Amino acid sequence: MSLNQIFKALSDSTRRKILRLLQKQDLSAGDIAMHFDMSKPSISHHLSVLKQADLVQDLRQGQNIYYSINSTVFQEVLGWFFELMNYEVKYNEKEGKHNLQTGDDKLQGGDGE
Repeated sequence: MSLNQIFKALSDSTRRKILRLLQKQDLSAGDIAMHFDMSKPSISHHLSVLKQADLVQDLRQGQNIYYSINSTVFQEVLGWFFELMNYEVKYNEKEGKHNLQTGDDKLQGGDGE
């Protein structure tokens, strides 16, 4: 994963909209193109940038290629942000949810609650 490629891909509003569409369901390039007022080669370019950043995956089914979000990369980027902000995610079994714990809490021996 290259953070530079990921941030470059996310810097464009068209690519962010494509990701929002793919968040709902897997789509073919033609299905994606119907949501934009631009040429299919332009959509193909945006999909290529997203693929190079590993933000989307493609799967050929017959004559169509379907695109889907690669959620693993988003999890890795979120982990990087949490690390940058000095946060750690801890699972609280008693509450059945994840909590954020700051580095200060760890230094003080706190439990993040």
